[in-house]
Parts: sequence; C-alpha cells; structure tokens
Amino acid sequence: MKAIRLHEIESPEKLVYEDVPEPEPGSGEVVVRLRAAALNRRDVFVTRGMYPGAKPDALPVTLGADGAGEVAARGDGAGDLSEGDEVVINPALYWGEDPRKPGKDYRILGLPDDGTFAQFIKVPADHVFPKPSHLSQEEAAAIPLAALTAYRALVTRGNLQEGETVVVPGIGGGVATFLVQMAAAIGARVFVTSGSDEKIERAKELGAEGGVNYNAEKWSRELRSMTGGVDLSADTIGGEVFDALLSIAKPGGRIISIGATAGPVEKLVLPKLFVRPGHLDVLGTAMGSGEDFEGMLRFYEEHELHPAIKETFPLEEATAAMNFMEEGTGIGKIVLQIPA
Repeated sequence: MKAIRLHEIESPEKLVYEDVPEPEPGSGEVVVRLRAAALNRRDVFVTRGMYPGAKPDALPVTLGADGAGEVAARGDGAGDLSEGDEVVINPALYWGEDPRKPGKDYRILGLPDDGTFAQFIKVPADHVFPKPSHLSQEEAAAIPLAALTAYRALVTRGNLQEGETVVVPGIGGGVATFLVQMAAAIGARVFVTSGSDEKIERAKELGAEGGVNYNAEKWSRELRSMTGGVDLSADTIGGEVFDALLSIAKPGGRIISIGATAGPVEKLVLPKLFVRPGHLDVLGTAMGSGEDFEGMLRFYEEHELHPAIKETFPLEEATAAMNFMEEGTGIGKIVLQIPA
C-alpha cells in the first residue's frame, strides 16, 4: 500500500510517499481502508521535531491522526463491526478508565503509532465508530481530532449553556472553527478575533455574531463593549491574549485553555482571577475520552453540522498540503484524498 512516511526530523519536505506492507488485524483490532485523511498542525510539528516524542528513534512513522473509510478486515473480538461498514476513527488511543483525564498509555494516532496518511490503517476496534450518514468521507475525516477537542472544551469541561456568550480568539485554525460552529449550535452568542477581516466575515457564516480585528490598538476593549462581558472563552492562542481574556470575562466566567500557539503568558495579572472580574475558573483540556468522541458524533448528527473544508489535496501531495496550512490563509480543514 501507499503511505506518507517521515524518515528524518527537519520539515515537511522530508516526507516520503512510498510503499509499505498492508497491516493485518490482531485480536480486538480492525483494518480500515481509508478514503480520506485530514491535516492538523500536530503533523507539521512532528516533522520539525517540535512535538513530544518526535525524535529520530521514533522513525520512520506514517503521519496523520484524522481519517475515515470502510472496514476492510477484522480480527477476533472486533465487536459488531462488519467488512464494508463506513467508519470514522477516534485518534485518541487508550484514554483509560478515568473520564477526567487520560491514563499512562494514552497517545494520538500518527506518532508513535502509524497514522492515517495511508491507504490502510490498523486500529483498536473500540476506536472505530459509524460514520455520520449525512457526512461525506472527506467531511468525516475532517472532524476527529479538532471536533473532539472542541466538544470536550465546550460541553464536557466548559458546560456551555444556551444564551451564554462565548469568545473564540484567533479564528482560522481547525479547533477554533469547530468551537464557533458547535457553540452556535448550542445556542450561545459567539464572537471571534482575527487579524483578517475576511476571516471574521467567514466566521459569521459559521454562526458567529461578530468579531474584532486584533491588530486594532484596543481590540480587547472593543470586544468587551461588543459582548457585554464573556461567560466562556475558548483559548487556543495563549500569550498576551490570555490576559486580555481575563479582562473581558464576566465575574464567575470560565476560560478553557486548549492551546498556546503564541507561547506562554508572560505578564499574567493574577488578581483578575479573584478580584476583577474575579471568581473565574481556568480549565485546561486537550482531545477527549471515548465517551466524548461518541458524544461529539451524536452532536454532529443531531444538529446536522458539516465541517468547513478549506482545500483538498491528493495523498501524494501531503508536503504541499502542509506548506499550504502553514500559510494560514482562509478558514477550514485541509483534507487528503486517499487513492483506491
């Protein structure tokens, strides 16, 4: 079979499109014939050695966490799955028994386990779920990692309620896009920030009520005035943005920390947590449990949501797809089409 493999840590330019043996399922496992896969920034970070475990002794490895396709083969004890079933893969492997946090064996597809940038993949049977019928294979492949993270942030950890006000800074990234879509489906008032007015307008099409350009000198004051105060901020940015989110929160509000693309918070004004606005909850989360993944799929079906897809590339052009993602233009996921 064909796969995109990383043999050297340096950059996406080191990816190789090559032949590797087809996997065979063991007990409790299935092999999925992949029809589509999707990119995450994690994949680029792995190629640059900027992700935990991305070291020469972990190579070669097939990248990719997100994927959808059909069951091609099943081992003993693979449950009710049958060959030909259309499925989507939960990439959060071995979360463990505690729904509050992952266990010691937890890891994500694509490192150290071979991932979805291939024609076939072997995964535990309990990490394979029926594909929502209203989604195409490309759409289903776009949702696993980012939509799981967004669902856990908003629903499991954030306890978002209809009518509450949500801010999603840095709209454009995969997780941020899902946050906007899901929060709007719950019935929240959603606001975004971006350095691009075009992205703010696109976010409105996904359900946002408004947004501000963070290149403006006093963008946080403008956002505070626009929202009237924020019940929940879902932060994938970190850095100085995190401190601004503290300032615009309502008393008793929540901030969900999901990522830190701008780096650590260098000048945290700690009294904002307990004085003004005060009584704030700061929660951290990433990915989610099997129950979260199942809940996310139900949410997508109940609300008949479709992910925003920005661009598609053939599998053999994975390097070009990663370079396109790093350009940061537009909104939506980047999908790889897997050859038959």
